[in-house]
Amino acid sequence: MLTSTEMDLSNFLPYLLNQAADAQGAAFSPSYKDRYGMLQTEWRILFHLGQYGDLTAKQICDRAHIHKTKASRGVSALEDKRFVVREEVAKDRRHALLSLTATGRAAYDDLSLAAAQFDRKLKERLGGDDVQTLKRCLRALMKNP
Repeated sequence: MLTSTEMDLSNFLPYLLNQAADAQGAAFSPSYKDRYGMLQTEWRILFHLGQYGDLTAKQICDRAHIHKTKASRGVSALEDKRFVVREEVAKDRRHALLSLTATGRAAYDDLSLAAAQFDRKLKERLGGDDVQTLKRCLRALMKNP
């Protein structure tokens, strides 16, 4: 049986996953932060709208696993930057449909290219077999235990 003194944080898988995600997120963040003044949540909202089309904030929260408070702030910031517009849903006025403006679409297109380039370089660093193994493992870990 392991004791608490035998636990090595540097080999704790959740810790390693978090550290890797933070490092890669920080490496990619200048693409959206420096170019468009966006925060990570704003980038994630923009990408969901760019990839899936018009969505409600709740749909984005569910898909992207973003807390509703952070999503609300992100949507407001994207509206202020004129990347997103909201339109009330006629059947349910509690919800609004979010969509990209022409400026938002242009930012999405630009950042999509930057993301693809970043992804390509990361895959080159790992190599083909490791990329496939990592993807398989990450998808398995994304499922509820």
